[in-house]
Amino acid sequence: MANHSSSPIICASFNQDNSCFAIATKEGFKVFDARTGRLCYEKAMGAFSIVEMLFSSSLLAIVGAGEQASLSPRRLCLFNTITGASIRELNYLTSILAIRVNRKRLIVVLLEKTYIYDLNSLVILDAIDTVPNTRGLCAFSPASEGCYLALPASTTKGSVLIYNTMELRSHCQIDAHRSPLAAVVFSSNGLYIATASEQGTIIRVHLVSQATKSYPFRRGAYPSTIYSLSFGPSTELPDILACTSSSGSVHVFSLGSMQNQRSKRSNGLLSSMIPNSINDALDTANHHVLHNAVPAGVRSCVTIYNVDTAANTAHASPVYKASIFIFTYNGYFQEYTLSINNSNDSSWCLEREFNLLTTTQDSPC
Repeated sequence: MANHSSSPIICASFNQDNSCFAIATKEGFKVFDARTGRLCYEKAMGAFSIVEMLFSSSLLAIVGAGEQASLSPRRLCLFNTITGASIRELNYLTSILAIRVNRKRLIVVLLEKTYIYDLNSLVILDAIDTVPNTRGLCAFSPASEGCYLALPASTTKGSVLIYNTMELRSHCQIDAHRSPLAAVVFSSNGLYIATASEQGTIIRVHLVSQATKSYPFRRGAYPSTIYSLSFGPSTELPDILACTSSSGSVHVFSLGSMQNQRSKRSNGLLSSMIPNSINDALDTANHHVLHNAVPAGVRSCVTIYNVDTAANTAHASPVYKASIFIFTYNGYFQEYTLSINNSNDSSWCLEREFNLLTTTQDSPC
């Protein structure tokens, strides 16, 4: 996620299992352990527009911001944090807008073309011609089995092209929104994808295998820029989905309870007259909001680190207890615990907060 404002952080991203994250400033980049907040690695070598990690390994994919001649935005550098040196460099004719990586594939997104590489050999496997993608919007599944890539399929509406990077073929196209896409993310297993448009009022969750609009959620009645989306970790349907936006609030939607309510409604007279998508989008029982979590208008990124589910069905017992990490482009990290009980009542607790820009390295990871 690159930043084009005057905030001190230029780009920031979590790794594939959300255990670490990296940030870049005009001075260089830093890697943090998200679970402890410890600074694991830092390199002062100029401004970077992209820093992407490969899980918790020593491999980083970095792209310069172009403020120094040696850090071209058209050059991808695969960097080893152990040796502190470049492993391999790849050069392009136009600026690199996004990088995604998992254990099998390396994805390089340019304005109108996206390259797919075998990560081990760095052989180009395919080059996809795309619609102009000025923001480098994309999503890539961290799972090697459901190894899907999502790219915008239109500049005028919210259509998503889903591409199978293992079989090197187009999987499907989902017409998710009437307005152009603003955010997209896969679940950790690659089975589900969430999308938001530039309007930012409705967030949709789709089942990738069927290319269907599974769950629509209403974030709010007024437009807002969606900065980030994150599924909870799960091997099946994730329990919850979180998002941050320019409003400064954090929104969490319960996917499991939505599924249960849809099943209960299926035989009712009202459900036969009103489509599920309308019912679900207007249903607020599955929507939990932390207002003013971050300053309004400050770009932020949210991830759900883990979700604990409780077997106790007592009225006040938590059904879900989630650890939610947020970092903001003005330089702060926060960890919240969200508890949702059997009556769908929720409570938020700020566990820790620290300044990313002033944190110093104490010992190696």
